[in-house]
Amino acid sequence: MPPASEVHHESAVFSGHVQGVGFRYTVLHAAREFDVAGHVQNLPDGRVCVEVEAEKDEVDRFIAEIGERMHGFIRLVERTGGRRARQFDGFHIR
Repeated sequence: MPPASEVHHESAVFSGHVQGVGFRYTVLHAAREFDVAGHVQNLPDGRVCVEVEAEKDEVDRFIAEIGERMHGFIRLVERTGGRRARQFDGFHIR
């Protein structure tokens, strides 16, 4: 068992028409419905990055919810993750 202070962390990078369409605000509102912490930010190359930590199944449901809400704008989602010490408090737009 991993230490209790560790949590699943994931970086999910969304490609497609994801800037200028309310993507970050949609992610922020979705985050309020899940037990997640982290942030969402636009990247200079036109993609959007979501950094999130929670239990893995909660992260999976959260990322799936983003995909459902923004399905017409997302072309690709690249996800990387693993366990680490908690680093986030709340969920924010950067």
